[in-house]
Amino acid sequence: MTHAVGSRGSAVGSTGKTRRESKRYALGLALALVNSITLSSCGTRTDGAPANDGRVEIGLPAPAYATVSLDGDSVSLAGERGKVVLLNIWATWCHPCRTEIPELRQLHARYRAKGLELVGVSVDTDGTDDAIRGFMREFQMTFPIWRDPDERISSLFLTLGVPATFLIDKQGILVWRKTGPIAPNDTSLRAAIERALAS
Repeated sequence: MTHAVGSRGSAVGSTGKTRRESKRYALGLALALVNSITLSSCGTRTDGAPANDGRVEIGLPAPAYATVSLDGDSVSLAGERGKVVLLNIWATWCHPCRTEIPELRQLHARYRAKGLELVGVSVDTDGTDDAIRGFMREFQMTFPIWRDPDERISSLFLTLGVPATFLIDKQGILVWRKTGPIAPNDTSLRAAIERALAS
């Protein structure tokens, strides 16, 4: 009984404070709603691409993603705008990743001069840069490698494992995706690349 009365007394004593907090909460909700409506109406993100509400679907903008390259430079998908980007998420310990590298090399050689940018994102842990470089030499990977040891890209692109590959057009729109290794002479991927390069 004493505990109940004490609790009630505290609540009554802080009525003014509670009302102020309620007003602030309501104001915060109102501002959030206005921001939401504004974003929906203008339909753009801070990097200039249309908003996608966190979805990763064909026909929607690819998630905004930035990281560092294997050489330590700041890199981002926004920085690749205007190019067709084939984004491949991989790791040195992933056996299926190894099986698709010859196909990736062929795609890079065939379409690079036409404007395709192949980017590999390694999710290998920190401290493995030398191992990654050795792996690249062994498998003759001449395309740029970005580093993401915290696997932020997996959360952004909603991937369940590696390899995973995404084709992004010149406007930053996702036009093709695949979980698992790319098969040799994948006609759907080649057709998607050629459409994206022609647009």
